Amino acid sequence: MDLRTLQKPLKEQYRADPTSSRITIRAKGAQAGAPISCSVDIGRAIHQAEAHKGVGGAGAGACSGDLLLGALAACAQITCQMVAAAMSIPTERIEVAVEGDLDLRGTLGISKEVPVGFENIRVNFDLTAPNASAEQIAALREKTEQYCVVMQTLLHPPAPQTTWVRHA
Repeated sequence: MDLRTLQKPLKEQYRADPTSSRITIRAKGAQAGAPISCSVDIGRAIHQAEAHKGVGGAGAGACSGDLLLGALAACAQITCQMVAAAMSIPTERIEVAVEGDLDLRGTLGISKEVPVGFENIRVNFDLTAPNASAEQIAALREKTEQYCVVMQTLLHPPAPQTTWVRHA
């Protein structure tokens, strides 16, 4: 696949009409019976999610932390692949694994000193690229981290804006 050819008309369009580059991605959660589960509709697929076993879930489905780390893994994986292709960096295999640490006492309200959410997130890139130079791998790392949307969002988070609508 020639990524440059694929992206060329998009880049030309966005340069000519910058407003056409602005998109909104949506996800919608909905009740799925018990208070420990829900469905998440992303418009093209519906995913089942549930509370983590450590807070009362069954442990059989993806929890929201899994989905967050999965989004980071997917974004880092695809970004790295696309950057390698765009820069003609010879890779045989790219794999990304993401891990995150959190203390569930924060989520359960047991300790006010324990934060709610991830305390650490590690993104591990495993590459097989015997014909790539050290400079190419350094450039691949720099550009992957620079252009990974989820990584950049976690590094520079926007303040979520909430709206509540109550129906009587």
